[in-house]
Amino acid sequence: MTDTTLSAPHGKQPGDTPEVRQLYADFKQHHLSPLWTQTSNLMPPYPKPEAVAHVWDWEALYEMAVRSGDLVPVGRGGERRAIGLANPGLGGRAYISPTLWAAVQYLGPGENAPEHRHAQNAFRFVIEGEGVWTVVDGDPVRMSRGDLLLTPGWKFHGHQNIATEPMVWLDGLDIPFGQQMDIGFFEFGPEVVSDLSTPNLSRAERLWGYPGIRPLSSLEGAPSSPLPAYRWVHTDAALREQLLLEEEGHDVTVSKGHAAIRFVNPTNGKDILPTMRCQFHRLRSGAQSIPTRDVGSSVFQVFEGCGNVTFGAKRYDLKKGDIFVVPSWIEWTIGAANEEAGPDFDLFQFSDAPIMEKLNFARSS
Repeated sequence: MTDTTLSAPHGKQPGDTPEVRQLYADFKQHHLSPLWTQTSNLMPPYPKPEAVAHVWDWEALYEMAVRSGDLVPVGRGGERRAIGLANPGLGGRAYISPTLWAAVQYLGPGENAPEHRHAQNAFRFVIEGEGVWTVVDGDPVRMSRGDLLLTPGWKFHGHQNIATEPMVWLDGLDIPFGQQMDIGFFEFGPEVVSDLSTPNLSRAERLWGYPGIRPLSSLEGAPSSPLPAYRWVHTDAALREQLLLEEEGHDVTVSKGHAAIRFVNPTNGKDILPTMRCQFHRLRSGAQSIPTRDVGSSVFQVFEGCGNVTFGAKRYDLKKGDIFVVPSWIEWTIGAANEEAGPDFDLFQFSDAPIMEKLNFARSS
């Protein structure tokens, strides 16, 4: 129940009389809340998110993921050994923002995560490891470092690790948005992945994985990308060539020394999932992005190199694996460290931009 005291700090308020107090008591009894006591919270002059900008240290995350691997089984019931990142401003809920869910998932050598499906859309971005296959609707898809893997809503999926080392990846889902909208459905699948084969390319990649080409058997648009894996070799090449073209004098980067790409659905050129946008950034040594703020939230993970992020007046140093969240309408800037001999500063990003754009709430400055 919203606070309905007589000392609301905005607008004209009624006097403190027995009649007014009785009116407010009746409101409460009948589950009513008068607008005149809460307008400033419902309709602020600009977004004032409860979520806060925050940075998670990768070394701490990885150490706890390893400990979880030693102590917590993976299998039916718990389903996944995934550690959700809880935004400090959201009251302990395992939401990184009001619309997005992010987690670090750990799959040990020889482990099998059982199949299930859910209405929520999901992806995986691999930060460490090789030798895992995810099976999406019966199609085994190889997972390797730097790859982006998709699981659109209501597709069965499970994972198997055939390697002698663990794999750790970033999970991204639209769980908070789905929970607020009450769209959740969930169903168990087989306890062992439905196809134990380990092909280099999935069937869907063999059909869809060619730039600028699509099969004539599938000319209709699809809300989610039919391509299950966006390979690091292609992401790396696209970013590298952007920066090389910039060096040759061509205006192809978003700002000086800052290359960026968006992963798209080959059936329509739009976002790979209907509720989440995935992008990748590469900054040369010493480069800075343009200060930006957007309606909606974004999550970044450092893939390689060192740099920093600035939220308003606060700056945080970043290294490989670190994860940070940018809530709605918080100004942010990313910058690469001045290390001429070091690697470029690479960051994976996902956001709720498709939701904001489809609802006509998107705004940037």
